[in-house]
Amino acid sequence: MNEGLGLVTIEVCDYGSLTVQHLEKIARHPEVAVMNYDCLNVCGMCSLKPFAIVNGRRVFANTIDACLEKIEHRVNEELKALQ
Repeated sequence: MNEGLGLVTIEVCDYGSLTVQHLEKIARHPEVAVMNYDCLNVCGMCSLKPFAIVNGRRVFANTIDACLEKIEHRVNEELKALQ
């Protein structure tokens, strides 16, 4: 997986349903870095819904596919803001 420059970071929890593998397509952007942590200290969130933290903001949805769409949208917004 491309580690990127880290201009946009996506953080996921080991215990959540959303994994680094789900984010491979999004992480192909050279400006995106995906980081995996044992725990993100958002107590209980990982057991409720798929979620990630994109540049410090929580992104979540009821399904993995819906969450991935929201994450990709947020990443695109962040990249536009950097230009």
